[in-house]
Amino acid sequence: MLRAATRGSALARWQTAHIAELLGSTADVEPILVTTTGDRLGDEPISAIGGKGVFVKEVQAAVLDSRADIAVHSAKDLPAATPDGLVIAAVSRRADPRDALVGSRLSDLVQGALVATGSARRRVQLRELRPDLRFAELRGNIGTRLKKASDYDAVVMAKAALDRLGEHPTVVDVLGCEVMVPQVGQGALAVECREDNHRTRALLAAIEDPVTRREVDAERAFLTTLGGDCTLPAGAHAHVRGDTLVMRAVLADSPDGRCHSVVGEGDDGEALGRDLARQLLDLVAR
Repeated sequence: MLRAATRGSALARWQTAHIAELLGSTADVEPILVTTTGDRLGDEPISAIGGKGVFVKEVQAAVLDSRADIAVHSAKDLPAATPDGLVIAAVSRRADPRDALVGSRLSDLVQGALVATGSARRRVQLRELRPDLRFAELRGNIGTRLKKASDYDAVVMAKAALDRLGEHPTVVDVLGCEVMVPQVGQGALAVECREDNHRTRALLAAIEDPVTRREVDAERAFLTTLGGDCTLPAGAHAHVRGDTLVMRAVLADSPDGRCHSVVGEGDDGEALGRDLARQLLDLVAR
């Protein structure tokens, strides 16, 4: 039996059930529901309540104090630094990493259209594409955001979240990663356990997808080099092409400022992530 710390949202529970399915007969998984700061302060902007990490710290704490054996996360929610005593023991095969507009295609948005998103990363990139757009803050789980979608010209969501919950809105415009660079780790699931729990680490190793792990490690190296929980809007997407890792990354000089973009490739993903981060930091500084 593995006790899996997870948030209580429909998406989080789906993710935990998916990890249980991947583990199959090797372990029974019992969900341990945890309420996070991000859940309790559901109407507050992420930047105002602690930024990246507000959806994972309490889940991680449940593993550290032995209330749970593993923690299941959306990899995009993880801060760059893993807490002492924990290890990312598995990253499963990545789902669609792209963002999507719900309610309208980007090309069909009228002049001055109102787009809802709680992500500064999404806002700065959309503003680069369409300087005329206006933005509104939007928080809540997938169901809540879909219910509110009619209040705006469009809302922005992760394509993987829609797919996992079987949601099929009438109008969905999936934005390519070259158009909207995703959040670090978007579309991937990461499973943490205690560093000294070797039995559990061995079980989780069986569900690791080495290609996804290579991509996510490169993206997380990018985030770490920016300064861990960089307060500036940033995104990165890596993908394996042959034996080479190709990576695109963005960083804005402020939440409402100019968005800089770089692309690179190499055999060492983590070195590539660090290099692209330094390039962007230099562009922002200049």
